Amino acid sequence: MPDEQTELQLFLHLCSTLNFGRTSLDCHVSPSTLTRTVQRLEARAGQRLLDRGPRGVALTPAGQRFRAYAEEVTQAWAAFRAGNPAPGDLSGTLRIFATVTACQALLPDLLAPLRAAHPLVTVDLRTGDAAAALARLDEGSVDAVVAGVPDRVPQSMLVRTVTSTDLVFVSAPGRHDPLGGPFVLPRRGLVRENAERWFRSRSNRMPAVAAEPDGHEAVLTLAALGYGTGIVPRLVLDSSVVAQRLAEVPAEPGPEPMRIGLCVRRADLRRPIVAALWSTT
Repeated sequence: MPDEQTELQLFLHLCSTLNFGRTSLDCHVSPSTLTRTVQRLEARAGQRLLDRGPRGVALTPAGQRFRAYAEEVTQAWAAFRAGNPAPGDLSGTLRIFATVTACQALLPDLLAPLRAAHPLVTVDLRTGDAAAALARLDEGSVDAVVAGVPDRVPQSMLVRTVTSTDLVFVSAPGRHDPLGGPFVLPRRGLVRENAERWFRSRSNRMPAVAAEPDGHEAVLTLAALGYGTGIVPRLVLDSSVVAQRLAEVPAEPGPEPMRIGLCVRRADLRRPIVAALWSTT
């Protein structure tokens, strides 16, 4: 029978994959052993930790709380086994979600102090659509996000502003009346909301929309191909290899700037690894 630390480590790995088969393979245990491990943890916790349905595996609310507990216990055990290390010897894995642009333009400077102060901390860096960032943080699949910050942030979260960026219009060079449409807009998220407010302030109606991709990089690509005028954060435009194939379209006044922030769950500040990130940024 696996010891408690092994069980908690298996559970944490399963939390990161949400896939019994992958965790069994990565951790060199049989699927039946992994299943029994989860059953034992649920029996001791007195609550269901995982839901398994047609769409896959998901953490229950109790499972999210247990995950935080398991991380604290395994980190404390590792520190004890290392001989009661100094604060600078904090170890563990920090799960961060950010867009590709944020990874390139912001994270090297943002995470450098954490790396210097706590070299044993590893970073599990995940990228994807900016619009999904806060949802991932809220559900507990990551420990921190670097993303656009809405005007209203849930009380359960803390935000530290990293930078702000203008929203700019771009189109293929030579287009006639690029602000007359059609437009390429992100399907959802803060940029889409700001763009819609800008359109309403001009004519109280939405213009023709040629395409609605999920990511800002896709907006730039479609705009460069001539499908319409795109709107993106300047931070994205300045970091894109497609920028040289685009012309910036002046707009006065332009859409509202967007705030970029580091976001964590308020309750997670009791965890040493999240507190270390917060204190060094």
